[in-house]
Order: sequence, then structure tokens, then C-alpha cells
Amino acid sequence: MSDYFHPHMNPEDVNRISMLGLAHVGDGVYELLVRTMLCTDGHLAIQDLHRTTVRYVNAPAQARAMEKLLPLLTEEESAIYRRGRNAKVHGVPQNASVAEYHSATGLEALFGWLYLLGRSERISELFALITEE
Repeated sequence: MSDYFHPHMNPEDVNRISMLGLAHVGDGVYELLVRTMLCTDGHLAIQDLHRTTVRYVNAPAQARAMEKLLPLLTEEESAIYRRGRNAKVHGVPQNASVAEYHSATGLEALFGWLYLLGRSERISELFALITEE
């Protein structure tokens, strides 16, 4: 695979990646989506961009986002979320509870999994649900 912007890994290869590995990729995907949304929505001041990004990309906010998504996930997506949520993490940030951090890790694992499978339409659909008012 040489197109890292549009990966289309086969499911067997993606499923060999650890949940924390998927969360690592998903963290980047999620933050890029938030940054893109903010810039395309007209947020121009860099301090505003950073502060607003941090409001979306933190464990408590991502845990709230998962609450919106959980009833809408497929069985396969739910299984990935649960495996990511249950992954052994080595510390929790001060601004989050353990439950929030685990839920955020599950969200990131889901987004990483979808991204590596090349399911960008599903990522866009889920992200739209998260960000709708």
C-alpha cells in the first residue's frame, strides 16, 4: 500500500493490528476531521482553531460522541468499539475519568479501523452525526 491518504487494507490485515494501534491511527483521523471542519466552517484565528479543536478532541467529548453513535453502529462496528474500549491503556489524562478515556479509545479504534479499511463514507456519516447540533 502506498496511498496512505486512501488506504484500502484487507480486513485480515487490519484485524492483525492491535486495538491501541487502531486507536493511534483513529486519533489522527478524528483530529484531522475536526481541524478540517473548523477551517472549512470559517474559523480563521489560530488560537480559536486550537481551543475549539481541543473542545472536540478530548476524552470527555469523545465519550459523549460515542453515546450518540452507539445505537447506530453495525454489529461489526460495535464489536470493534468494545474491543478498543476494553484495551489496556497505561494512564488516563487528568481531565477525564477512566470510563471516558476507555470510551474515547474505543471511538478512536473504530475510526482507525474504518479508515484503514477505506470506509471513508462511513467515517463521514458517523462524524456528521457527532457534530450535528
